[in-house]
Amino acid sequence: MIDYPAVKAPDLIGTYDALAKAGGGYVWDQVLEYRVWCSPRNGAPDTEGGDDYYYVFASCEEALAFSRSAAGAEQPLALVLQEEYIDEPEPGQYIHVKEARIAEWPIEFLARPRRNARTIPDFLSPEAPANRLDIIRGLA
Repeated sequence: MIDYPAVKAPDLIGTYDALAKAGGGYVWDQVLEYRVWCSPRNGAPDTEGGDDYYYVFASCEEALAFSRSAAGAEQPLALVLQEEYIDEPEPGQYIHVKEARIAEWPIEFLARPRRNARTIPDFLSPEAPANRLDIIRGLA
C-alpha cells in the first residue's frame, strides 16, 4: 500500500494548467494536485461539448474514491513538480536536466522516494548498479 503524499499547497489546487507533460523524468519533488480525468466516450456526463475534463483533489484517497464511483472516470493521476529530472532522449542515454517542469504521473509512480540531493548524481554515476532504476526505486 502506498502512503500517498499530501499536496504542496492545498489552496492552489485547481489553478494549474490543464496541459502538462505526461510521465517521464524518473524523479519527483512535490505533488501539486491529484486529478481524475473523465471521458464522455467512456460514459461520463457530457459537460464539455464532448471533450474530456478533470476534477482536482487535495488527496489521493479522495481522487481514488471519486474515480471508483463516477461514470467514465479514469484512474487518478498526480500532477507533480520536478525541480530537476532525468531525460532519456534515447534508451540508456540519460541527461540531468536542471530546470523545473510539471508532469502528470500515474499515482503508482509515487511509490518511488522523493528526489533528494543524491538521487540524480547517484543514478548517473559510473559506479551506479547495473539496474540504475534501483536507485530511483529506493532499493540501492
